Amino acid sequence: MSAEKRNFVDEFESPDFYALDDLLTEEHKLIRSSVRDFVKKEITPYIEDWAEKNHFPEEIVKKFGEVGAFGPTIPTEYGGGGLDYTSYGLIMQEVERGDSGMRSTASVQGSLVMYPIYAYGSEEQKKKYLPKLASGEMLGCFGLTEPNHGSNPSGMETHFKDKGDHYLLNGAKMWISNSPYADVAVVWAKNEEGRIHGLIVERGMEGFSTPETHGKWSLRASCTGELVFSDVKVPKENLLPGKSGLGAPMGCLDKARYGIAWGAIGAAMDCYDSAKRYSLERVQFGKPIGAFQLVQKKLSEMLTEITKAQLLNWKLGKMMDEGKATTSQISMAKRNSVEVALNIAREARQIHGGMGITGEYPMMRHMMNLESVVTYEGTHDIHLLILGAEITGIPAFK
Repeated sequence: MSAEKRNFVDEFESPDFYALDDLLTEEHKLIRSSVRDFVKKEITPYIEDWAEKNHFPEEIVKKFGEVGAFGPTIPTEYGGGGLDYTSYGLIMQEVERGDSGMRSTASVQGSLVMYPIYAYGSEEQKKKYLPKLASGEMLGCFGLTEPNHGSNPSGMETHFKDKGDHYLLNGAKMWISNSPYADVAVVWAKNEEGRIHGLIVERGMEGFSTPETHGKWSLRASCTGELVFSDVKVPKENLLPGKSGLGAPMGCLDKARYGIAWGAIGAAMDCYDSAKRYSLERVQFGKPIGAFQLVQKKLSEMLTEITKAQLLNWKLGKMMDEGKATTSQISMAKRNSVEVALNIAREARQIHGGMGITGEYPMMRHMMNLESVVTYEGTHDIHLLILGAEITGIPAFK
């Protein structure tokens, strides 16, 4: 399917009201600039067409690899960028400014596929998979959520049995980003004792299929599907040996949620930037609508919330680099950023009036995308309960 390129110039300018750039290194700014240029060239001219046609552009995978969007914190010896977490956050911010579905593709690859192989995998597994995943030669997905187990992954039914020279894997996963096009899947399943382990499942293994999910009104430029395992023979060397138990996949989700915290603010920035420009161009009652008090109120509140979230994300990035960030701190940032972005998308749509519902402007696409982001990798309510458990010491979801 050919993509239709929109006839427009992406003039996005990032808001920085509290001069956060002063807290960034020159390398941080260079990385952000290169990814922003990439998004302006490779994503924003086409994204409305991709979203309208529910089309995943396969060619973007290798382009993401070339720009360094896959596994930027993975050491260079395995093909990663060897960068810090602030760099990773900035990359996710810029990519999601283009589209949440595009960021989903990148963050799943880096945080949910490359990270567990790097953190829990054998040296052989790292050398076999990580360079190809980093370059975009291979696309990966992460299999945790099941038809009957979303917010309660510990209840998973996918399981494997030891058959001597291999494992026999059975079960199903759903709502899996990248699955229809993935070459490999990091799958979480229970062994015969009920212990959760990670397995690397490769496309082409007999009994392994990836049906695509249709009818999505959200993340339409991203590919989503299922993972179905029917007596799949998985070689024993494909078991991730470094860590087992529910804490293993949860550790991956912490990394992905961190990326979402930055990414969602990228979407918010895009909506704010569009609303600001439109308010200065659209004339009603003889003057730009930006001259009216209620429009200025909306823009002021948008900028305030973006600035607060930027500061939160920057501090979280520092804690990630120091190895001090906790799950509940990451949860707070993920939940806050997505709520801020959803509110800003809605307010920005109002400033655009009727034009705001069209593909000429990005708000409706961002809004629909963010309705997935507010649910996946920990729902809005679950993140509140993670924080509530931290505050009170009483887990409300058990």
